[in-house]
This record gives sequence, C-alpha cells and structure tokens, in this order.
Amino acid sequence: MAGSPTARRRRLSIELKKLREGHGYTCAHVGEALDWSGSKVNRMETGTGRVQPSDVDALCRFYGTDDELREFLMSLARQAKTRGWWQAHGSGVPSWFSIYIGLEQDVSTFRQYQSEFLPGLMQTPAYAVELHRATNQMTAEDVERAVRVRMERQAILSRPDAPDAWFVVHESTLRNVVGDRSLMREQLERVLNSMELPSVTLQVLPFDAGPYPATGPFTLMGFPDPEDPDIVYRDGITDAIYLEGADDVREYTRAFDNLRAAAASPHRSIQLITSMLKDYAR
Repeated sequence: MAGSPTARRRRLSIELKKLREGHGYTCAHVGEALDWSGSKVNRMETGTGRVQPSDVDALCRFYGTDDELREFLMSLARQAKTRGWWQAHGSGVPSWFSIYIGLEQDVSTFRQYQSEFLPGLMQTPAYAVELHRATNQMTAEDVERAVRVRMERQAILSRPDAPDAWFVVHESTLRNVVGDRSLMREQLERVLNSMELPSVTLQVLPFDAGPYPATGPFTLMGFPDPEDPDIVYRDGITDAIYLEGADDVREYTRAFDNLRAAAASPHRSIQLITSMLKDYAR
C-alpha cells in the first residue's frame, strides 16, 4: 500500500475511476444513482475533494465489488485523511507544494533536471535560506519553516528504502553564486557528500555540452506499485503542474535520457565540482 497520505489519496482516486470506467458509467450516471452530483464523483476520482469512507462504501456496493476490495479502498480513504509530517509546519509549506512532498515521500525512482538552482534535496540550510529570502512575500518565520521542511525532506536519500535518485544539473547552477563564495564552497561540499550515497547519481551538464533538450527544471517520479503511474512535476512561483498522461511521461523521460547522454559522466562530474571548489576557496 502507498506510504504517504497523498499517495494513498491518489491511489484511491485511480481505483475509483477504474471501477466506474470498467462498468461503462459516466460520473453523472453514478451521481444520479447515489443521489449525488456528478461533480462529486469527479472530485473523488481526481483527488480534488475529501473522500469519506462511507462514500467509498456506497460506491463499492453500487459497483458490486467484493468485500476484500471494498475494505481495501475504505482503508485507503481512512488513511488518506491523516496528516503528513510536513503539514505540521503550516505556512512553511504552500498548499500546492504539499501535494508534491506527499508524492516525493513515496517514490521509488526520482529523476530531476535543474537548470537554475541546485536540487532541494542537496541544499544546505544557508543556501536554502538565501533562495527563500529572494521571495519577498515570505516572512522570516515562513523562511525558517520552509528551510526546516526542506532539510527534513532530504532524509529520503539516506533512508533504508531510499529511491533510485538521478540528478542532472546545469553547470550554471554550480557557478551561480548564492550568498557568497564561502556559502557556495559549503554547498558544493554538500553536493559531493550527497553523491557518495549509494542511491544517488548526479551528472553535470557543462556549458560546452552542445545542443540538448530546451526544457526548464522538471522532476519525474516513479512509484513502487505498478498501479500508480509515473508523474512529471514542474513548479512555478505560486503553483505547480502535474502531468500523468502516458504521452507526457514518455516525452519527459526521453528528454531526461537525452540530458543524461549530453552531460558529463558521474565520475567526470565529481572532478568538475572538485575543480570549482578550488575556485571558491580563492
């Protein structure tokens, strides 16, 4: 069963949609039969509304599922209502980003391309503070909470069931001085330390790499249960985009593979970062 409340909610939505489509019903049809609105059924299937165990029970009885499946789905509904650890940080986690963290906690494969800043899962507190301070809308308290959440998120790379994490970062992310040179030296040391983790691979896309897919930062997340489809995540300043369509996932997977092919090897990337460390020490 999926681990985080967000992942459970997503799995529940997927299963409910499969049940309806398997019977050839529309949302309106199901809503009318249960004296609900069709939009309520749609919200339950898209994860945009709360799903009560009693609602799941009603749906399963309508679809005629067996008791085992009905109990499983009702259990998902109950567990989806629990709060994730990150939600205790309040305004430090915007609602649109809370979904991402919930999914991130349950990934089995993680592929990320960064072209502006170093990956959040490798950032030092000082580096993260500087990035958050650049957002004028955040109070000092919000910055502190956001940085605390970012540091706690990094635990997924070193836990026993750590996801297979692969990062491609553009050389500009390493040379863009955030804070001062001392801060950047500490940050690059953190990146090198992260690369020693058995679950982590990082490649640097150098300035002289030649043509490569022209995309902004993105993350590909895969999950341990084959019933849970991969997701492409792209974030903005105040919102996020989640792409789950097979065609979208395929295109971004191809883009990431091309970025990996254009980037320096992991060994060469270590050499590049080590060389930059010497520059920051001057």
